[in-house]
Amino acid sequence: MSERQTAGAVLMVRPAHFGSNAETAASNFFQHSAAGSGDAALRAQHEFDSLALALAGAGVRVHQFAGQESAALPDEVFPNNWLSLHADGTAVLYPMLAPSRRLERRRDILDALVDSCGYHIDQVIDLTELETRGEYLEGTGSVVLDRAQRVAYACLSPRTHVNALAQLARVLRYEVVPFTAIDAAGRAIYHTNVVLSIGTRFAALCTAAIADAAERRGVVARLEASGREVIDLSRAELEGFACNLLELGGGSGPVIAMSTAALRTLAAPTRAALERYGRFVTADIGTIERLGGGSVRCMLAEVALQSTGG
Repeated sequence: MSERQTAGAVLMVRPAHFGSNAETAASNFFQHSAAGSGDAALRAQHEFDSLALALAGAGVRVHQFAGQESAALPDEVFPNNWLSLHADGTAVLYPMLAPSRRLERRRDILDALVDSCGYHIDQVIDLTELETRGEYLEGTGSVVLDRAQRVAYACLSPRTHVNALAQLARVLRYEVVPFTAIDAAGRAIYHTNVVLSIGTRFAALCTAAIADAAERRGVVARLEASGREVIDLSRAELEGFACNLLELGGGSGPVIAMSTAALRTLAAPTRAALERYGRFVTADIGTIERLGGGSVRCMLAEVALQSTGG
């Protein structure tokens, strides 16, 4: 089944016990611990609510699920790392590096998407056994999907392994475009979706993060071959989470979801280029960004499934 690039619905998990996660900090240099973060869990819930309301107000269907009160899961606000949903009725469960994050995977959410939300899930592909081999692939954090052309872009890191990528490519019948992305200090960037976002007619990419010139040319050429405009973001924009955006189908056309802080980091030419492709929908999620090391795109699992109604 062909698949549109952009979904009109998203899945979000309202965090019950948000906070800094020491297990993930070693590979995520976007995380920052902060003094006076005792009320971080409450602030994160308010930030979550603001984003969910902003998206719903723009006509995006938002399926919210309550976080797990019975477990301390500081990162459950980022469900895109354990789940992807596809138009052919496939749900994929992914292997994650941090043991605490593996508890975020929930079959009850998949059941609710079918029983309460009216979507079709025809098969569940479970890649989580790869964790026993130390091979990780953290959902649409690790892979940025060109859904329309079935291409998976992935920057390799401790959270994104070649063997896991190959297995995903086999089961989904995707081409893989792997590359290496580093921050200004030469450290591997932990997730692809802080470097690259792909919309229907554009791709937002920080080319400077791809140090190898041949790899950089290859990624840009493959994106351009898909007919998209490649909008080149600076390192400063990347560090402000400006690449961590997501195009969605809104009530009156495409919207581009990103954080308030990310929008502020955009240089005028970058903002003008992105505005050609959608209306910005933003929320202030500073606590989630600072302590969690992820931004708006990380909080959203696109629901590309077909609904019972067609």
